[in-house]
Amino acid sequence: MSSPKKCAAIVVGAGPAGLAVVGNLLEQQLGKIVWVDPFFQAGRVHSKYREVPSNTKVALFQAYATATLPFRSVINSSRIPNAFTTMAKLDQEKTCHLHHAADVVRALSDGLVKMDQVYACRGHVTAANLDHTRSWTVRIKGLDAQDEVEVSTTRLILCTGSSPTTVPVPVAEDTVKRLDLDIVLKPSELASTISSTSSTTVAVVGASHSAILALLNLFDLARTSHPNLRIKWFTRHPLRYAEYMDGWILRDNTGLKGRAADFARAQLEDSALPTSDAGRFITKIDCAGGLGKEATQYQRHLPGCSYLVQAVGYTRDPLPELSVTGLALESEDLNWDSTFGGFTDRSGRVIPGLHGAGIAFPERVVDPCGNVEHAVGFFKFMKFLKRVTPQW
Repeated sequence: MSSPKKCAAIVVGAGPAGLAVVGNLLEQQLGKIVWVDPFFQAGRVHSKYREVPSNTKVALFQAYATATLPFRSVINSSRIPNAFTTMAKLDQEKTCHLHHAADVVRALSDGLVKMDQVYACRGHVTAANLDHTRSWTVRIKGLDAQDEVEVSTTRLILCTGSSPTTVPVPVAEDTVKRLDLDIVLKPSELASTISSTSSTTVAVVGASHSAILALLNLFDLARTSHPNLRIKWFTRHPLRYAEYMDGWILRDNTGLKGRAADFARAQLEDSALPTSDAGRFITKIDCAGGLGKEATQYQRHLPGCSYLVQAVGYTRDPLPELSVTGLALESEDLNWDSTFGGFTDRSGRVIPGLHGAGIAFPERVVDPCGNVEHAVGFFKFMKFLKRVTPQW
C-alpha cells in the first residue's frame, strides 16, 4: 500500500456518513483526502440491512444523493440505467427497501474513489496520535496484514458505525440461545437459521423500529414456512409513532414510521393483538412497572424460549487506539459534541482536528416541544455535515 505521507483529511468508514463527509470535504477543495474502509460497499446498510424497509421517504434519499457537487458529478457521468435512475422511478413520497439506498451509496462511492483528490485505502485505521503541532499521525493497516502505512493530517473524521446492543438478562444465559438482530432483520437468512419443522419460540425484546420489524419478519415466517414458530414479545412501554405536525415531526427519530408503523397499528396494539393474524403467533409480555417487574417477567417467560433477540438500540463499534502526544485517550477523555461535530476531553477542552459523524456520532436535536433525540438517517447526516464541515 503506497499512500501520501500528508493529506488534508483522513475519513474512516465508507457507510452513508463517511461518504457524506468525503463529498462535503471534496466540495471545499481542501486537497488530498485519504478514505479508509475495508470494502467501500456502503457499510452495514449493504452487508446487513438490504432487506430492511426504510423509515425514510425516497425523496430524502434522493436529496442525500444530490446534496454535493461531487455527488452530482458522479451521477451525471454514470451510464444509464443505474442506481440513481432506479431510485428516481420509485414513489418519492413512500418508503423503500434499503437495498435501493445502499446501491446509491455504493455507486457514489465507486465514483468518488476514482477522483484524483481521493486516495482509497482498503483496510483499517488501527491507531492515531495527535502531536504538539496539532497533526494526527494515523496508522493504516491494509487487508494484507503486512501492508501498513502512516499518514499525517490535521483532520481525522471517525464514521465507524454501530452494531446492535446486547444486555444481560436476569436468567441463566445458557437457557436460551442469542439470535443476532442483524439476522432477524434479514428474512432470507432468518428463514434458514430457525428450524421450519421443530417447535421453536423466539423472544423479542423491545418496541422500537427494529423490534417491530423483527416481529414482522418472524410473523411472516410463522404464517408461511414455519408453522411451529411462536414469538414472545417483551416490551416496557406502549407503541410510539412518529406524528407529522405543522412543519416538523414529533418523535422523528424514535417513533415508528412506514411499514413498521402500519404493521404495529393494525396488528400489535392492545386493542388489535388478541384478534389479529399476528396475535395467533405473538404473545405480548408486559415488562412495565420497574426493574423488579421486568426481571420477574423474564424469569417466568424466557426459560421456555429457544432464542432471544434484543432490539434495544445500537452501540458504537470499537474505535482505533487514539492518543495525544503518546498518552492514550481513555473513554472519559472522548466526549462527543455535535454542536461542532468534534470531541472534548474530560476537562472540556476541544481535541484538535478530531471529528465524527453517522450513527456512532449523531447530531443532538431538540424538537419544538423540548424533546431531545439523536438524528440518525442518510439525509440527517448530510444536513449535519453541511453545517459543521466548513468549521473543520
